[in-house]
Amino acid sequence: MNKLTAIILTVFLWQIALTAEAQKQPSAQTQDTTLQRKTVSLPNGRAKAIPSGPYQDNWGSLKENYHVPEWLKDAKFGIFIHFGVYTVPAHGSEWYPRHMYNNEAFAKWHTEHYGAPDIFGYKDFIPLFKAEKFNADEWTELFVNSGARYICPTAEHHDGFAMYDSKLTEWNAKNMGPQKDIIGLLSKSARKKGLKFGISNHRMENWDFLYPTIKEKTDVLGPGYASFYGPPQPPLEKKAQNAAVGNEMVADPTAPQSPAFLEEWLARMQEIVDRYKPDMVFFDNGINPRKLDPVKLRFAAYYYNRALKWGKQVTLTTKSDAYLSGTVTDYERQGRPPKQVTDYYWQVDDPIADKFGYVEGMKVVSAASVVRKLVDNVSRNGNLMLNISPKSDGTIPDEQRKVLLDVGKWLKINGDAIYGTLAWTTELPGDFRFTTKKRMVYYAQSLLNGLEKMKLS
Repeated sequence: MNKLTAIILTVFLWQIALTAEAQKQPSAQTQDTTLQRKTVSLPNGRAKAIPSGPYQDNWGSLKENYHVPEWLKDAKFGIFIHFGVYTVPAHGSEWYPRHMYNNEAFAKWHTEHYGAPDIFGYKDFIPLFKAEKFNADEWTELFVNSGARYICPTAEHHDGFAMYDSKLTEWNAKNMGPQKDIIGLLSKSARKKGLKFGISNHRMENWDFLYPTIKEKTDVLGPGYASFYGPPQPPLEKKAQNAAVGNEMVADPTAPQSPAFLEEWLARMQEIVDRYKPDMVFFDNGINPRKLDPVKLRFAAYYYNRALKWGKQVTLTTKSDAYLSGTVTDYERQGRPPKQVTDYYWQVDDPIADKFGYVEGMKVVSAASVVRKLVDNVSRNGNLMLNISPKSDGTIPDEQRKVLLDVGKWLKINGDAIYGTLAWTTELPGDFRFTTKKRMVYYAQSLLNGLEKMKLS
C-alpha cells in the first residue's frame, strides 16, 4: 500500500462526516469573495466585561500599573514551542496552510503527496495529527534539564486550530486529532516542575491567512467548513486592488477584521486566560495595527486584573509597538534585538533550526550558538526564548534534545552569571559581555571561552 492510498483510507470516515455537513449548503468551489466570516454567538454579541481592578482599557492605566514581572527578569531563558497540525506534512514551514492555497509550487507538492486541495484540504490533516507519543512530563523534564525557567507553547497558530480544550470552537485538539488538551497537560506538568507557563496566540492572523489565490479549486470557501476556515477574507492587497477598480470599499486598510471577529478573538483569549492562568501571553504581529487598540486594551485590562485576583505577576510580550505600554517587547530572531545595553526589558524568540514548526530536513543550530545568543541578550537586558519544533507524533527530535541538554550542561556550571542578574551598565567595545548580581560583576567572555572545552560545538 503506497503512502497516498494509506492517507486516503485514514481520512475516509472523516471526509464522509465533513462532506455530509458541507452538502447541506451549495458547494463553494469558485473563489466566492462574498462569503461572510463565520463567528461564534456571544451574549449580546460581546465578550466578557473587564473585571474590577486598577487596570482600565487605556494606555495611561497600563503605564501607571504595569511592571515587568521579577520572575521573567530572573529567568533569562525560556522555551517557545510550535506544535500543531502543520507538522503533519512537515514541508516548507509552519505556514504550510497558507502556502498550499497561495503558492502553485506548494499546491503541486501537496497534490502529489496528498491529493488535490479541493479533495484533500488542510482540514484533512487533522485526523493525521495524532500526537500519539506526546508526553507532557517527558517534555517538561527535558526543559528543566535544559536550564529553561519558563515555557510558551502555541495555543493557536495562524491556521485556527486550537491546541486546547475550548468551548468556543469544535476545531480543537481535545475534540479532534490528538484528542488531548495539549495546553492543559503542559501547564499542569510545567508548574509541577517549577516552570512558569505562558501561551502564544496567533488567532488575529487567521482572518485572511488561508484565503485561496491558486488557480486550482480548493475546499477553503466551502460553507460546510466555515467554522474552521472562517471562511477567510480577501487579504489587504486584494482588498486594495478591488477598491481600485470600484468593486468594494476598504473601510480600514490597516485592520480589516470585523467587529464580530474581534469580539470572538477577545472571548477566545479570555477563555484561555480563565482556564489556564498563563504567566505570559505572547502575540504575533497580527495585533500590531493601531486600529486594533480598543480590543487589545480590553484584553490587557481583563488579563491583568484577573492576574491580580490570582496573586500572580504576569505579562504580555508583543512585537514592534503593538502595545504602547504594559508589555515586554519581543524580537523575532536573534538578528533584530538591540546591540547595546537598554533601559527597558525585552526578549528574543529564536528557532533552534531554520524554521519554527517541524519540517523534514531541518538544520539545527549548535548549543554553542544558543549560549552565545543567551549571553548577548542577558548582558544587554534581554531574555532568550528558544523555539523548538516537535514532530506530529509528539516527539522532540534527538538532535534538538541534544542541543537543549548541552545548553543545560553549560547553565549548570555558569548559571550564576545568568539567572537573576542585571545587565552591567557599562559595555566595552568589542566582544566583551558583562552581567552583575549582588556587587559581583561577571565577565561573560571568559564563560564563552569555555564552550570549546565542553565540546558544545
